[in-house]
Amino acid sequence: MKIAQIAPLYESVPPRLYGGTERIVAYLSDALVELGHEVTLFASADADTRATLAPMRGQAIRLDPHPLKSDLAANLSMMHELRQRASEFDVLHFHVDLIHFPFFGDMAPVTVTTLHGRLDLDDLAGAYRRWPAYPLVSISDNQRLPLSWANWLATVQHGIPESLLHFNSKPAGDYLAFLGRISPEKRPDRAIAIARRSGLKVKIAAKVDAADRAYFANVIEPLLADPMVEFVGEIGDAEKSEFLGNAAALLFPVDWPEPFGLVMIEAMACGTPVIAWSNGSVPEIIDQGVTGYIVNSEEEAASAVKRAMALDRRVIRAVFERRFGAKVMARNYIKLYWQLAHGELPGASILATG
Repeated sequence: MKIAQIAPLYESVPPRLYGGTERIVAYLSDALVELGHEVTLFASADADTRATLAPMRGQAIRLDPHPLKSDLAANLSMMHELRQRASEFDVLHFHVDLIHFPFFGDMAPVTVTTLHGRLDLDDLAGAYRRWPAYPLVSISDNQRLPLSWANWLATVQHGIPESLLHFNSKPAGDYLAFLGRISPEKRPDRAIAIARRSGLKVKIAAKVDAADRAYFANVIEPLLADPMVEFVGEIGDAEKSEFLGNAAALLFPVDWPEPFGLVMIEAMACGTPVIAWSNGSVPEIIDQGVTGYIVNSEEEAASAVKRAMALDRRVIRAVFERRFGAKVMARNYIKLYWQLAHGELPGASILATG
């Protein structure tokens, strides 16, 4: 099949450092090529891909040093270019929220729109009611709840290449890991509290966005004086195997309806168990007592640390390979592409494996 993948222009594909959506677009595009499909990736020119790259901007917006730039103009230009070339493809797969909705309404039946973010925001319901024809894909069932009536085609869980992160059967195991963003909804403060209760060091590898600098300065930075807390900063894929693979467990104490939580399956790829709050997608990702523990309090989390350390890391890795490999994700999307290209729209389905 001839498939267009349309990525956000904010990060490179895949991101050099933190970033979820563009990372998934990269893994999906490469896996589709490996499975024999013709894939064209619409993204910034710094993408690293096995697909045919259609460069829409010289550099991803976040790492572009130019002080004056317009993400809206860049994305609108990409929509125009894609519209000019749309007839070249069997299916258009959008990962850009809903910015394409006004431009591709007549082609909606041969599009897929994967929604990567939270959907409980003001104004979203009105927009999705205004453009109801677009087939939508969720990345967890929980993500759908605010727009349960929308035109859901399927749930397809994320996947990452099996070779990306290395399995570690004998980790150092003397610290707990937190990987993600420094933000109130990710709760790094809660991760620190859990580590203190458990008596283990916690290492925090996290990005600090401009919007969260005050939270970092006022809430998190004072906690870094504790010698049992180490702030590593933002890391990329090259550092993740060591960081996650040597941890006793990953702490994922989120305080918001996390649509997926890519770091959970990254930890599982390393064989590292996950201790996660029962929010958002967590119960759909973690197999209780197999790949980690789902908890509801700091006390529960701390008591789960020793039990998590006793879990079989080979089993955790095996679950990752069965459920969350990039080719598993790609094959699930291929089923949807084929149905769309042949006018065989299915009812809402769940293509996550379990």
